[in-house]
Amino acid sequence: MTTLRDITRRATIVTTALIVGLTASYAPSQAAEGEARTTITDHPGAPGTMLQQLEDLTGRPVGDLDKVLAVDTGGRNLTGEQLDALVAGKEVDGVKVVGTIPGSRDVLGTTMADLADGAYDGRGDGGTATSLLFASSTPDGREWCLTMCVASGKSIWECLLSRRTGELILTLDFAGSTTLGETKAAFEKANGVAIDGPDSVETLIGEGEPSEDDIKALLDGEDVPSLRRVATLNGPDPGWTLADLGGKSGDPHAEMKLRIVWFDVPILGRVAVVCRSYDDGKTWKCTAQQWTGFW
Repeated sequence: MTTLRDITRRATIVTTALIVGLTASYAPSQAAEGEARTTITDHPGAPGTMLQQLEDLTGRPVGDLDKVLAVDTGGRNLTGEQLDALVAGKEVDGVKVVGTIPGSRDVLGTTMADLADGAYDGRGDGGTATSLLFASSTPDGREWCLTMCVASGKSIWECLLSRRTGELILTLDFAGSTTLGETKAAFEKANGVAIDGPDSVETLIGEGEPSEDDIKALLDGEDVPSLRRVATLNGPDPGWTLADLGGKSGDPHAEMKLRIVWFDVPILGRVAVVCRSYDDGKTWKCTAQQWTGFW
């Protein structure tokens, strides 16, 4: 059976996302390119003021607020990798997530103290969080920001924004016995991100081999006349192999078979993985790209 080690050994990354990590320290002297810092005195509307100030400093939108995490770091500064993990819902050693608050316009109008207890309830009493992590994304999902605000004194918060840009694009070669779960793991390892799913798999058939332009058109949300969708599987089993999916979908035999596997990347949005076989399912070439189209 193909192992993850075998998969990643064969993986050839064509292009990967440019991910700018947060610095390990929040001292102003260590600000890096792509980051912006501001200091906020807590008041009603402080979260919205903070994001607006960071937007003014960078000259670019910080996007829509997706969620806020109230975090107790035990007095430690966190790395960008740790912050990414927290936003993705993973545990980080020595860090306690006091609460997670869905983003909304109302949340922008409250106080930092209110959010520090891990709930948007109009009170700031009993809060144990030493930091607030604001996660926001632009409407098309191509850019997202993590803003870490650290308590400094009773009502002062020092905030650092780190912007992440770029598209997730890569190509991997797999054996037909590779499972969806292993495909997901290889994608996560290649990009350094955690993903959810798969949500669904679409099977397309055609009598000829799709061109690179055909694959690009599919990833851009366009229809390809030479390809026909014959089945959609919702909530596929991660243990199913790429070769199994034909039988699971019940698609008729064709000279060429193509799968589109859908995943979700927290904050970033949907990712489409287009897999095609050239030898009746023995091997597959899968190209993944952040989803920007509309079907």
